[in-house]
Amino acid sequence: MTEIRREVAVIGGGLVGYGAALGLAKAGFETILIAPQAPDDRRSTALIGSSLDFLATCGLIGEIERAGEPLRVMRIIDDTMRLFRAPNIEFHASEIDRDAFGINILNADLMRIFRAAASAMTDRLTVISDAVTSIDAKEDHAHLTLSSGEMVRTGLVVGADGRRSRVRESAGISVRNWSYPQSAIVLNFGHQRDHDGVSTEFHTRTGPFTQVPLPGRRSSLVWVERPETADLIVSARPDRLSRMIEDRLHSILGAVEVEGEPQSFPLSGAAASRFGAERRVLVGEAAHVFPPIGAQGLNLGLRDVIDLIKAAERHRDDLGGRRMTADYDRARGADIATRTAAVDLLNRSLLSGLLPVQLARSAGVSLLSRLPLLRRTLMREGVEPGSSFRLPARSARRDDRPSSV
Repeated sequence: MTEIRREVAVIGGGLVGYGAALGLAKAGFETILIAPQAPDDRRSTALIGSSLDFLATCGLIGEIERAGEPLRVMRIIDDTMRLFRAPNIEFHASEIDRDAFGINILNADLMRIFRAAASAMTDRLTVISDAVTSIDAKEDHAHLTLSSGEMVRTGLVVGADGRRSRVRESAGISVRNWSYPQSAIVLNFGHQRDHDGVSTEFHTRTGPFTQVPLPGRRSSLVWVERPETADLIVSARPDRLSRMIEDRLHSILGAVEVEGEPQSFPLSGAAASRFGAERRVLVGEAAHVFPPIGAQGLNLGLRDVIDLIKAAERHRDDLGGRRMTADYDRARGADIATRTAAVDLLNRSLLSGLLPVQLARSAGVSLLSRLPLLRRTLMREGVEPGSSFRLPARSARRDDRPSSV
């Protein structure tokens, strides 16, 4: 029986799995990516802050900039029609000395870029399309059995294998799951007027309705609705759906034309009880699941990867050992917990009909509108968590990354 030996084995062929494999290989670790073919993904992702910094270190920022669209302004409009409504507010990247908050890119384009980069790193990165059938972790290594019958021996197993993670299950790590009374409709559309790099999020009684710019006169859309309403929307004729979207946008982009078939899926969340066990760590949706609100999903997964690489570099002498997995678990705990709580609170506040909740939300947005320092702090934290505490050091450093953000 053939045995493949690598320092790190990444399991999962999605964007976070490819990102982890590329980053670890770039950091000098002999890596194997076990990546069954992922389904086609017509969604987009707004890459922000540290995600772009990480992808720049992988040498990918130029291609991402050419394929994506900069996000220069983020606008929030209270469209709940409730008694206490928050004021409209705009966040401009220029307020925090940036040209843009991030870059919105189609997931299919990002995957194409990742796969091309992986194929160019064959000296340190091997990609195979087999599935993993079993994981056996020992004191000083782990054995993976593949569907082809081959065996992989490795020091560290990275679980990037999604919400039904086999890696998480093999480690005995429990997970807390919850659901929302909502579904998300995702699609792309063309429009008559320029978006000018502005992303607009309408807060409605059923959840956010968010338009995010794509290159040209095109945008992506995340439309959160009640499940029964979402079913009716995705079954509507393209011309009828286009008019519905234009109405929801209050015609700010003029006439709208939907591209392709819309997708819909129920909203849910999940959080693993820990993010590392002996010889195994979790990244992306194996560790946490978010509703598509606030551009947190993939960005949080790439921050997992960033902290994983740092932990691996600190523990090269025992890659995947108890000290390394405990180090990684500590590094990820606060970031994941705070982002989970923030997204959950925002979403549930929109659903609540209680007047005190409406008043509190309206007052919070009003403060952001009136207090520039608070608004800039929130923007910096949104782009790069923890950056508000490192401003003096950052201001003295030139950003030599070849990016527009």
